[in-house]
Amino acid sequence: MVGALLSKELGGSALLLARHVWRLLGTSEHLCDHRDGIQSLGEAVHRTGGTCQAHPRTFYRRRRRRQPFEGGVLGRTMDRLDNFMADGATIGGFSTGTLVVVIACAALSMAAGILSRRMIFPRLMDVFSKIERISSENVLPPKSLRWMVVFFVMWLSLDWLSATDEMGEYVNAAPVWDADLIDTVEVISWAGFILLVLLTAYRLVDYLDAFIVVEGDDMAARRSLASVAESIGRLAVVVVGFFVIAGLFGVNLNGLIAGLGITGLALALAAKDSVANVFGAISIIIDQPFNVGDWIVVEDAEGEVVTIGLRTTMLRTGADTMITIPNSNITNSPVENFSHRRFRRIRPRFDFEEDSDAAQLRQFCESLCEQVIADPRSTKREDSWVRVTETLPSKITVSTNFYCASSGRTQREFTEDILLMARARGNESGLVFHEPRRRAQM
Repeated sequence: MVGALLSKELGGSALLLARHVWRLLGTSEHLCDHRDGIQSLGEAVHRTGGTCQAHPRTFYRRRRRRQPFEGGVLGRTMDRLDNFMADGATIGGFSTGTLVVVIACAALSMAAGILSRRMIFPRLMDVFSKIERISSENVLPPKSLRWMVVFFVMWLSLDWLSATDEMGEYVNAAPVWDADLIDTVEVISWAGFILLVLLTAYRLVDYLDAFIVVEGDDMAARRSLASVAESIGRLAVVVVGFFVIAGLFGVNLNGLIAGLGITGLALALAAKDSVANVFGAISIIIDQPFNVGDWIVVEDAEGEVVTIGLRTTMLRTGADTMITIPNSNITNSPVENFSHRRFRRIRPRFDFEEDSDAAQLRQFCESLCEQVIADPRSTKREDSWVRVTETLPSKITVSTNFYCASSGRTQREFTEDILLMARARGNESGLVFHEPRRRAQM
């Protein structure tokens, strides 16, 4: 009964001594009071019959400081929360009230995740997006964003509930729970949050084009810049993620970084072609000889530009096949870009028999030129003409030169109409079109 004797003789000094002994020996898990905290070492020993009963787990509540919430509505609310968490039977080291609070935190975390994915992120994209195709109605971020918020809010809630001061006393609340288990859950929540941040960042790289600003309404330039920006963004996320995950697993990053410095030169020499391709991609973005969606001819390849990556550019040919060209080859080769044409040229030729009359030929040329120039699809009318360009013993050739808007469909339709106009004007002028097979038979 040493504890009772100390309490009677030393009075208030026993309380201070008990507290210091408890803090120095770290026997908080041995001195358990689920309601009013540790009052004194003597009372604890007296209640346990003269011996300390050690618990296999930390099922206790340390006394909470009330300075941050002392007095007022907030203080009374925190007192009610303490009383609620202290009430009820103990289930797996948790009081019933504390278990309800933890479940409420989990539900709050899930609600915050759903709200962030369904409402907050789409609204933010609607506010900051620079293009019309992305709005709050048609954008839905990846599910990893929801779980990232869930893990973060869960960790934040548990960290707030379990916050302690330098003396090991709870600061905000006084839950009755298995402290070791809660510490493990906090670690898992924080690690999950970090990993999900990396995964979400990798997935959200696809939305970079919504924040890219280019002069005018050049969507092709925006797509090209977005293509390279997405490649750079993914590479940056992978590199950062590698170091973050290595840190989570306890890898010595200082030694790793030093090793990279030593092997950097060797890697640079071995990957000089890849480095050249990266700088080639940067040159393509800066110079913009072509953009995504353009039809180009480079070296022996011809097709539509599909993507411009950090290492290669991909073309889709007219046969619907894919061609991959290293960026360094493109920057060192002439590039013919058909999509940058301001207009399209139409140059049909017509052959007539060698005995055609000169006046009839002039009438054909003038009437056809006037009719084509009068068509609203015709452009550069001052440079359009129809002339006799070749006279051979077997035929007379009339060449034409017209222009239309830079559209494949317009060019095809206008070419067809010019051919039909030429046939009609030739018949009106009394000309006979040259036919090599008929002449051979004669």
